[in-house]
Amino acid sequence: MTSATQQEKKAKSAVLLDTLRKDFPILDQKVHGHPLIYLDNAATSQKPRVVLKILDHYYEKDNANVHRGIHELSHRATVAFEAARARTAKFLNATTENEIIFTRGTTESINLVAQAWGGKYLKAGDTILLTEMEHHSNIVPWQLLAERTGAKIRWLPVTGDEGLLDLGRLDEFLTRDVKIFSFTHISNTLGTVNPAAELCERARKLGIVTLVDAAQSAGHAPLDVREIGCDFLAFSGHKICGPTGIGILYGRKEVLEVTPPWQGGGEMILDVDFTRSTYKQPPHRFEAGTPDIAGAIGLHAALDYLDGIGRNNIFAHDQELASYAYEKLASLGGLRIFGPKKGRAGLVSFVVNDVHAHDVVTFADQRGIALRGGHHCNQPLHKKLGVESSARASFYFYNTRAEVDRLVDVIKEIQKFFSR
Repeated sequence: MTSATQQEKKAKSAVLLDTLRKDFPILDQKVHGHPLIYLDNAATSQKPRVVLKILDHYYEKDNANVHRGIHELSHRATVAFEAARARTAKFLNATTENEIIFTRGTTESINLVAQAWGGKYLKAGDTILLTEMEHHSNIVPWQLLAERTGAKIRWLPVTGDEGLLDLGRLDEFLTRDVKIFSFTHISNTLGTVNPAAELCERARKLGIVTLVDAAQSAGHAPLDVREIGCDFLAFSGHKICGPTGIGILYGRKEVLEVTPPWQGGGEMILDVDFTRSTYKQPPHRFEAGTPDIAGAIGLHAALDYLDGIGRNNIFAHDQELASYAYEKLASLGGLRIFGPKKGRAGLVSFVVNDVHAHDVVTFADQRGIALRGGHHCNQPLHKKLGVESSARASFYFYNTRAEVDRLVDVIKEIQKFFSR
């Protein structure tokens, strides 16, 4: 590619980025007298106007309960709700929309699998394989299940500050006593992108069920569940420009069909008698009670919006910005940065020498920069790394190099202030 072509491409990208930023009204404000720089996207993303407008439209025009009503508003709500299911199936390249279950988020999705599938199929002596970089939502549900069933948990190691899985030891951990291998696609602290398809293929050869935590990858990179070859995959709407309180569990049809219900109530039943109940086929078997109808409709709008930008474009932007941030922060000295030097996803976690992460984040907030400070629901990983907490900057397609430059300047201020 010629220098002129590269400059032209960057110019087009800058114009597109400027246009996209205008879709997010929340970004156009000042915090503590400074322009807001929102770098907490791994915790939750901001919402474009198209999502906000469709939520207003639903509540103003179509609000009703789904499936059981026979009046017009219920019909409209049901059509929109099920259209969101079909759209999600397309987003993930699922075989059928019946492989898509609506939940409250990634946490509830993983709990559903642990309690419903795991509760039926795991027993004393079985092994649950996790990795040392997992979010608490992919640890605690399995610990609860292990306590109840007598199953044990093993941990695929992480290779220190660089934050890669020790794949050279995978055969040592991925053994025939493992019944499920549940792992994160992208680490929310390290920015590591795990080889999901390879891990699932290795597990499948041994008859091991797989679950992919895609909370940090769903709206940032293309996802194809058939290409990945997983049995389950979970993500949250609020991290990908959708509303809070809505999430997705993808389950392969053959696995869902042999998984019992988790919660009981209305909507998930075929027939209820005084002595017994019978249940619907998936996915409705797993959706007891009134769902988050508006959340599903808002998620549909978010998925359309993201695919309008292109997830390949989003991932390339995330990686470019994270690489730039890593290089700029590393050049400062006096920081310990976690995660791979190359190929990281759109976030950078770090420790400023002799400064607590909460002080870093509080100082940055006074300069209008929203960071995350703490253990990021990754306490075991932080303990392995020998730190209590870290500060994290996480990016999305509406973030810019100029914002990274401002972050670096503020980190310099922090180092100077706390060195007194």
